[in-house]
Amino acid sequence: MNKHPKHLRKKPAQSGFTLVEIAIVLVIIGLILGGVLQGQVMIENAKYKKFVKEIDSYRAAVYTFQDKYQALPGDLATASTLLDAAAVNGNGNGAIAGSTCNAAGEESCTIWSHLRYEGLIAGDPSQTGAAARPNHAYGGLVDTIATATWGNGVNELKFFLRLIPGDVAQRYDNEFDDGDATSGRIARNGGSGSTYNQNALLNVVTTL
Repeated sequence: MNKHPKHLRKKPAQSGFTLVEIAIVLVIIGLILGGVLQGQVMIENAKYKKFVKEIDSYRAAVYTFQDKYQALPGDLATASTLLDAAAVNGNGNGAIAGSTCNAAGEESCTIWSHLRYEGLIAGDPSQTGAAARPNHAYGGLVDTIATATWGNGVNELKFFLRLIPGDVAQRYDNEFDDGDATSGRIARNGGSGSTYNQNALLNVVTTL
């Protein structure tokens, strides 16, 4: 005979989580993941906006210099007189020569020196070679602004930007040009196909 009434009997200990508890945990995890992803999107958007602003600021610096001296930075033939005695003179032919910035004294390198002597961009104006090249927001180099046929085949003043993430290049081209990696004001240097490889680091050119 059972001496203990039913209402006094000990219930077996409950183990594990209830469905409600599991659901709450899943909701919390979802909120955390959503916050992390949203944070990543905000960071990427901020970096992209910084990149666009950088290119615009270099473009404005070149135009400001040209308006003042009636000559292009890097190409200014009287730089040692007008900017600084240590400035390297260009040949004054109306183009920024030298292709990409590789060696000291090339106009495609001294463009950075001239802009710095004028106080239009940050950096050491005494650097006149490859070390003069600034970095963009994604860590690669803004190699130069020079007169060249890169990208679209037209001989004109262009930025040469190194190691741009493919998805960023596509976004930039979509927003400011025709979205085609082989034509227009913004284009890929080298490679093939009208779209940018989203998972690659690419060299991109854009007209001044």
